[in-house]
Amino acid sequence: MASVNTDIMIRSVLLQASFTSFLFIAAGRGDEVLAANQILLQFLELMAYLLDGFAFSAETLVGQAVGARRRAALSRAVRLTAIWGVGGAVLMGAGFAALGPAAIDFMTTAQDVRDSARVFLPWVVAAPVVGIASYMLDGIFIGATRTREMLKAMAASVTVYVLVLLVLWDLGNHGLWAALMAMNAARGVTMALYYPRIPASL
Repeated sequence: MASVNTDIMIRSVLLQASFTSFLFIAAGRGDEVLAANQILLQFLELMAYLLDGFAFSAETLVGQAVGARRRAALSRAVRLTAIWGVGGAVLMGAGFAALGPAAIDFMTTAQDVRDSARVFLPWVVAAPVVGIASYMLDGIFIGATRTREMLKAMAASVTVYVLVLLVLWDLGNHGLWAALMAMNAARGVTMALYYPRIPASL
């Protein structure tokens, strides 16, 4: 239990450090960009709460399957939760696209911030689809208590975030959002590469 919780804690610190650096870098690019990003991050907070629901379901079902050492139950749990998760992510992205401008107007009356937030809104629309794999696999790996692989995947993904940020630095806030999306995509890809170890262990 101590090992599992330590892995999860370090992984969470790395994730929070990435989001904190995102805000600090945005702050260095002007008040308008910082304010726009703060508004758009509220969409990501909502996304995290909703997608975590699917991840928690995967965590429970996968934990039961792994505990019973039933490979067929594991495959079924992963398949069903993935279908629901992807469907929810697509609907969420569509909702952000349709209601995002109105939500931005509700959260600020500053027209320059509204305009700036609308420019970067497509990144938020793409975020649920880009990030769904990382959320679902987080739940799967926690349920299977394979937290060391999850930590390694997070470390690799933070490295991707830093590299993409450096390469796209001159693109300004678009480069910053691209780095954040690349990190979430890398989390999904790296954990997917580790996933075969779970059924192989049953």
